[in-house]
Amino acid sequence: MNPVLINLVSDPKLEARLQDKLQAEQGKIELRRFPDEETYLRVLSDCSDRDVVILCNLYQPDNKLLRLILLADTLREMGANKVGLVTPYLAYMRQDKRFHDGECVSSRPFAKLISQHLDFMVTVDPHLHRYNSLDEIYSIPSTLVHAAPLIADWIQQHIKKPLLIGPDSESEQWVSEVAKLAGAPFQVLSKIRRGDYDVEVTLPEIERWRDHTPVLVDDIISSGRTMLETIAHLDQAGMPKTTCIAVHGIFAGDAYDRLKAVSDVATTGCIIHPSNQIEISEAVAKAIQKHLTE
Repeated sequence: MNPVLINLVSDPKLEARLQDKLQAEQGKIELRRFPDEETYLRVLSDCSDRDVVILCNLYQPDNKLLRLILLADTLREMGANKVGLVTPYLAYMRQDKRFHDGECVSSRPFAKLISQHLDFMVTVDPHLHRYNSLDEIYSIPSTLVHAAPLIADWIQQHIKKPLLIGPDSESEQWVSEVAKLAGAPFQVLSKIRRGDYDVEVTLPEIERWRDHTPVLVDDIISSGRTMLETIAHLDQAGMPKTTCIAVHGIFAGDAYDRLKAVSDVATTGCIIHPSNQIEISEAVAKAIQKHLTE
């Protein structure tokens, strides 16, 4: 029997693509708030003995997490078989260490909460810094969809003679993989971050790449400061117009407007944004199908 796909306040375009690729039934729910701001949730579709996939993008998670838990628990009480989560952006991965006494290492309790209520999870390139894998904090099966092949394919189709540039030494392994898949050269910046909005970058030798299009690649664009400073240096060096690419486009404040004024910007469809150009639905659907058939 085909799975049921329920969209919990997430991207309707991605929902439609996943529904088509999975041949899934569209799950229907009623969702509203009581006058005291508590959530009312009702599942309208028959999910008994069915596998259910919840599309709930946990970008800006605090107003979504409780609804996700309420939905997952209701589905279990209705007799659903597997209940899985698809979240292209996985929240609460940055705080992976206690830097100061009393700090909450929020990635751990968040992972415990998700693991208690779901049977599996699919996400796209979460921020794995001090964790080697999601298995270190999540106790449910999870599939990490890699965006590198998707980005490399987009670069091959849209940019002639690209030079890939990583923002810092930590990005080298990831950027080198994209470059390898795209058949393009790459360089990595040296970066000193003094604060959220104070970043100094040092460019690699670029004389030999002057006829290449610089492509800045990162997992997340937030403030955009590193990219803006790098673009300024590239412009001064007489390089062609830069393209900025990210898996997750957060674009805090006016970051997108500032980047768009001096470069082309492309992101994956992990977070809904006008810059979305890199398709993720096929790779995500394959990851979901793997969990449904296990």
